[in-house]
Amino acid sequence: MPAAETDVILGDLGVLLLECGISVTDVRGSLEQVGRRAAPEAAHEFAILPEMVMVSRPGASSATTTVIGKGEARTFRQSARASRLVHELESGAVPLAAAPARMASIRATPRHHPWLQSVIGCGLLSLSLAWLYRCPWWAVALALVVGLLVGGLTMLMMRVRAAAAVAPFVSAFLSTLLVGAVAGWLDLGPVPLFAVCAPVAILVPGALITNALLELTSTDIVTGASRLMYGLIMLAFMAAGVYSGAYLTGLRVDSESAALVGEAVQLTTRSSGWEALPPLWSAWGAVIVLAVGIGLAFGSGFRLTLVCVVVMAGTYAVLALFSPWVGSIVAMGVTGAVLFVAARVLERLTIAIPATVSFQPAFLLLVPGTIGLVSLASFDAQALVSAPMMFLSLCIGTKVGALLADLARITRSTVFQRWTRPARMGEL
Repeated sequence: MPAAETDVILGDLGVLLLECGISVTDVRGSLEQVGRRAAPEAAHEFAILPEMVMVSRPGASSATTTVIGKGEARTFRQSARASRLVHELESGAVPLAAAPARMASIRATPRHHPWLQSVIGCGLLSLSLAWLYRCPWWAVALALVVGLLVGGLTMLMMRVRAAAAVAPFVSAFLSTLLVGAVAGWLDLGPVPLFAVCAPVAILVPGALITNALLELTSTDIVTGASRLMYGLIMLAFMAAGVYSGAYLTGLRVDSESAALVGEAVQLTTRSSGWEALPPLWSAWGAVIVLAVGIGLAFGSGFRLTLVCVVVMAGTYAVLALFSPWVGSIVAMGVTGAVLFVAARVLERLTIAIPATVSFQPAFLLLVPGTIGLVSLASFDAQALVSAPMMFLSLCIGTKVGALLADLARITRSTVFQRWTRPARMGEL
């Protein structure tokens, strides 16, 4: 295959992985492995930005190949197919020449009724978060209605490029305005935190900001800084929307409501009826509904939704177990480390489940972005101090998980070599 064509295919593969939400650090590692397999005689170097991949050959007279993406986000199902393709290219099971047709097929993967699925997914996600964080039943029902409305509005605004830029502010403002108006009309007093945050949780850039911190610690300064700035701007827009809606309606957030999973398991109340809290055992049902909502919102498909159920149930169990012992901040880091290692094991043992698909949904349980959103909107000094610590704890935990995965050599090739290679004479 001509060198120029090889470089174009590698660049396009990198763009596809970026569209799937994979960090630039992992994209670079995958491209390096595929490049060594496809062209072992050539040395490739890659420069990667959020929507652009540049491929060059040191010492060669050919110009640098630049491939620019369109910034389109891919569904979880497309991400799984892209992960399968990368693993097959790395192992040599598929030649690089066959990659363009496979990538075109991945980008053309159909999704039935995407608008309806996304709106219903947003509604279920909002309901389940309010339920999981043990808001009163009236807040759970209200979160479902507001989540459906916000989901429909967000989908409409995302169709127009200019409107998409202000979608975080408008969605947060509308959500807070509706919750505050109902709370004032029914004279409910201070409302739980997640009655306000649950309907807009899907827009909170918690995963984006955490990935930005991970890229910064991996010396991907340009990409990490740009992602971090974009995430903070989105967070500021949403905080402005929450603050504006709360100011107009006089909404007040209950300071004793749960902000983290570890706090939710400790809540108690003597109220009954619509003001009662969901029983603690029912939280497992909320986790299942949350995974289904994520599957619909992000286009997972049936099998990947089952994976989301298992991963999110494990995440909830670890958070609920460690939070009473080590505190919420440390528990978040521990959970991040455990979850990252588990995601890598799933990715390497079953090539159809990329770490992005199994790891990203759990950010909605770790919700560092929601903590930052509320701290900005409420101007709570203690919350403003805690929010960066939450981000850093999750970042450190994820980096520790990555280190453990590397030390344990959790890769598809090494694991299967241990099982399938014949024993050498010195090993008998």
